[in-house]
Amino acid sequence: MTREYLKKAPLTAKSDASETHEIVKNILDDIEAGGDEKALEYAKKFDQYEGNVILSQEEIDAACALVPEKLKADIQFSHDNVKRFAEMQKGTVSDVQMEIHPGFIAGQKAIPVDAAGCYVPGGRYSHIASAIMTVTTAKVAGCRHIAACSPPRPGEGVNPAIVYAAHICGADKIIAMGGVQGVAAMTFGLFGLPKANILVGPGNQFVAEAKRILFGRVGIDMIAGPTDSLVLADKTADPHVVATDLVSQAEHGYNSPVWLVTDDRALAEKVMDLVPGLIGDLPELNSQNAAAAWRDYAEVIVCADREEMAACSDDYAPEHLTVQAEDLDWWLNRLTCYGSLFLGEETTVSYGDKAAGTNHVLPTSGAAGYTGGLSVHKYMKIVTWQRTTREASKDVAIATARISRLEGMEGHARAADVRLAKYFPGENFDLSADG
Repeated sequence: MTREYLKKAPLTAKSDASETHEIVKNILDDIEAGGDEKALEYAKKFDQYEGNVILSQEEIDAACALVPEKLKADIQFSHDNVKRFAEMQKGTVSDVQMEIHPGFIAGQKAIPVDAAGCYVPGGRYSHIASAIMTVTTAKVAGCRHIAACSPPRPGEGVNPAIVYAAHICGADKIIAMGGVQGVAAMTFGLFGLPKANILVGPGNQFVAEAKRILFGRVGIDMIAGPTDSLVLADKTADPHVVATDLVSQAEHGYNSPVWLVTDDRALAEKVMDLVPGLIGDLPELNSQNAAAAWRDYAEVIVCADREEMAACSDDYAPEHLTVQAEDLDWWLNRLTCYGSLFLGEETTVSYGDKAAGTNHVLPTSGAAGYTGGLSVHKYMKIVTWQRTTREASKDVAIATARISRLEGMEGHARAADVRLAKYFPGENFDLSADG
């Protein structure tokens, strides 16, 4: 396949992993050894905050009172959509059983994890929607305890809108602590919290590395890098809309890749002409982020046809994938690697990020090639069980004994032997490996 790069990224979205790893590991080790007191030291150093770590009901009520009614309505609208979608997802998982062999029953049971820890970014941008996406799905899944953790601002505390969102979505505790120390507080069960069984939510490279290090002793939603987005567009696409969508995602951060893949050179060139002006029209911080992301991480690729475009997209496995092209059903059926898919000009990644109902905690850095985004399923353990009668166990026991001996696992074989001897006395069975 021939792919022509009208714009090639000079950098890839990789942080200095080794340096970040050492910093984060040392902080986690310190906090695990020092407990609440050490976590408070880091909070004072990094958050520059010395207020209550676990917000009281009075503090929650006071924060909620500061949120304008129009914003409350918008948060409620988003929560309702996310909740309905999560409930639909949960309905796809059920407890089932079947008769594997006459009289031998095996089953599946879905059990929510006990305690979920939800990280909600609150630094450069206050991610109100992340509180909705993480807490709501944990609540619908049935987690017994949900902690929402967000970095406080010096002298102010957690953004009131984040507090309101976490509260109405069902958080049992709201924690005013950010970064690695916040993740550690939920993981280690500090400040009276239950130890989290799973950590979810986006964060900077330090939060992401903390989750990576802790994975195994706790579950995580995914190991995430900088957010990324790809737009597939053909000659029918509106260049201004395409350019706007690319810029809207580039503003996430200086290292957030955005990619345009098209089979129309004229469209690609027009989009490239439009992007600088759209970036320049953003507020200063947003503009700086988008400009750096476009300069260093963005790519514009021209392909021969839509099949090559789809193959290119699947190779990138983007977190967000937008299609602005003819025959949307073809794209829906053809594309296989993405975190979330946005079909047609009428929708946009921003809808999914904020209020449409699908989750915005999604796989980045190519991880969409093997996993999906956050959903109720991430909080649920799919476990199995079995039950059998003595008669029905006979054939299973014979097969188990023979396979075990062939593998050299005599102890496993004898666990089957003892049942055959007890339940079927006097019967002779050939249980040798070569029988």
